[in-house]
Amino acid sequence: MKKKIKDIAIFEEKEVRRTWCDDQWYFSVIDIIQVLTNSTIPKRYWSDLKSKLKIEGSEVYEEIVRLKIVASDNKNRETDMASLHVVFRLIQSIPSPKAEPFKLWLAKVGQERIEEIQDPERAIVRAKKIYEQKGYNDDWIAKRMRGINVRNTLTDEWKDRGAKEGIDFAILTNEIYKGTFEMTAKEIKEYKDLDNPDNPRDHMNELELILTMLGEATTTKLSQVRDSKGLSLLKKDAKDGGQVAGNARKEIELKSGKKVVMKGNYLEQKQNKKIN
Repeated sequence: MKKKIKDIAIFEEKEVRRTWCDDQWYFSVIDIIQVLTNSTIPKRYWSDLKSKLKIEGSEVYEEIVRLKIVASDNKNRETDMASLHVVFRLIQSIPSPKAEPFKLWLAKVGQERIEEIQDPERAIVRAKKIYEQKGYNDDWIAKRMRGINVRNTLTDEWKDRGAKEGIDFAILTNEIYKGTFEMTAKEIKEYKDLDNPDNPRDHMNELELILTMLGEATTTKLSQVRDSKGLSLLKKDAKDGGQVAGNARKEIELKSGKKVVMKGNYLEQKQNKKIN
């Protein structure tokens, strides 16, 4: 299984794992230490430094957080992570000739996300490049990008009509998934053998993506026509929108004699077919 490119930044050909949380980047402390010190045992270096910072009562030590990120065995494991401003302060405790170029690199990495917030089109362009790097073909990428647009239109509608980001969105999305695929998001991940943070849409085939778009676009239309307000009514729209897509899926399965929802990672299956 390939590591998620979006969770990896490269400094001088070395990987620095990162994750987006609470509207900011968090970086792996172990990776930063390895980059700055070239230590063969960065965990021990960090353990010693962490003890020193704790004894000194450093605020840096207090602001390190534990977050899950992909480890060397491709499993999501908790590790020490630091936000951008904490990393800058941490670097001051690590003697290294690479400190200054690393600071400049960090500033650039952080700026990219700010640019995406100010101009969402940049995020779309970068996302397209990431999918290309992963090996997805142009047809799949086009559908995935269109699906992102359909999804954003729907979530904007939800927010305008009283749904809250987070739990409300999860509830409404599950209604669409259940109607479309007869599975919740969690069940889809289990069926496809995905890790918890994985976005199931990145592992869908083109037909699954199309049906997801149909369910979400229909849900948007129903909410607009019905002028639905509040979670209860929006949930009814999501259920009905999912059923429209679900009926289409059942018809496809009836005519083709094959299940639409596939097991496993779409990209890996495509690659395996080429090898075979």
